[in-house]
Amino acid sequence: MGVQLDSGSAAGHESLESMSLEPLMTRDYERDPAIVYERLRQAHGPVAPVDLLGVPVWLVLGYEEAYEVLRDDHAWPKGLENWRARREGRLPEDWPLAPSLDVNHVLIQGGEGYRELKVAWDTALRPFQDPRHPVAKRLKAQITRDADELISLFTQGGRTGWADLSAQFSRPLPLMVASHLLGFPGSQHDDALMDMWRVLDAGPDAGPALERLLATLSELGAWKMKEPGDDFPSYLLASHPGLSVEELSRELMMLLGMTSDHVGILISNTVVEVITGNLPASASLSAGLIRETMNRVVMQKPPLINFVPRFPLKDMRLGNYTVAAGDPVWVSVGAAHADPAFAGKVCPESTISTRAHLSWGAGPRQCPARELAGGAAAIGVSRLFERLSGLELSLPVDQLPWRSSPFMRGLRSLPVRYTVSGTPAQPVPPPPPLPAAAGAAPADEAAGRPRSSLWRYLAGLVRGR
Repeated sequence: MGVQLDSGSAAGHESLESMSLEPLMTRDYERDPAIVYERLRQAHGPVAPVDLLGVPVWLVLGYEEAYEVLRDDHAWPKGLENWRARREGRLPEDWPLAPSLDVNHVLIQGGEGYRELKVAWDTALRPFQDPRHPVAKRLKAQITRDADELISLFTQGGRTGWADLSAQFSRPLPLMVASHLLGFPGSQHDDALMDMWRVLDAGPDAGPALERLLATLSELGAWKMKEPGDDFPSYLLASHPGLSVEELSRELMMLLGMTSDHVGILISNTVVEVITGNLPASASLSAGLIRETMNRVVMQKPPLINFVPRFPLKDMRLGNYTVAAGDPVWVSVGAAHADPAFAGKVCPESTISTRAHLSWGAGPRQCPARELAGGAAAIGVSRLFERLSGLELSLPVDQLPWRSSPFMRGLRSLPVRYTVSGTPAQPVPPPPPLPAAAGAAPADEAAGRPRSSLWRYLAGLVRGR
């Protein structure tokens, strides 16, 4: 639990910058973060000083400590303006996480402006997250149709076959969801999602990817200011009319990230857990409790493995250390869920799981799109297991390739063998030509929905195997 100290009382404590720091992003971490978390826990307790790609940070490993930081937005606020090293110009200019953190959207922002923005988000998302609303019903039908089309595409070769469920289903489906939410005036904006993945992966091309992404979303925002519709950007503008195009593009980037990477990873991780013998997850799925199945999965494999940082306004005691005012504090969801003090209380035999997981955050800063993202993932998982009766990994589970990211924990690919339930899929018609321009009207529904370069890529995977 965090304990506030009197001003100046921590003057004699060892500073974070002066400590011997273990690098977090190593090959061990990429292969199995749990090994690294446990090693840090044994050495430091529930809070550990680590080197995050060249920057010293505090990593919160304990469940109680993580919950304390997440729920108390006053003592542990977000907002990069609270980061002492950043104010003093001590962050490396080429730090790979800077591009994703410098975009001041609703999940990063601190200060008074956040509250008004959060209310606008809740209002704009309500039509999509209220199952009784016509917009939510239409979105659910669209996601179901997209999921079935993707499955039909990769299974059209017969009753049995091989597919990469990551490339051919769990990654493209959230892109289609994002296209519905954002109301792109065409279907040719696949590159926006690809650039979102590059930013989240914090690789060497994260900076240019962020510039391209924000430019695309700025064009979309300017369009919605002139031509509003039944989509998230239009609803957000109606709820918060003072947003500039630049500000709107940052919020759209956040939604794009949550409805793409998070949903895709949640689908893939759920498939892996069910088909590799996670008995509680399988039992929940057999009982028709898709959301409970995913609750079980995120307890062990949360998609968002580390949250963005928070910064205490005063010196605080956390775990075995004193965290100085303005130090960056990163809550590790993956480590918190594995904390023996918490994991030991979860009953593995129950079909109904605990909902005490922190995958969507806790307290007033919980992800505002959690119902939307969870619902989209549930549709994807449900359609896969209803359409495919025999899913098996094509690789041993310990050889599955994981992406290296300080934020997300997801697979690079998910190779599986499948058996189709019932009648094999019919061939999917070839895609019609793309619209000529970004603002072009969609193709006539009678002629088929416009297919993007992503769909052409997916069709190429089927033809090339």
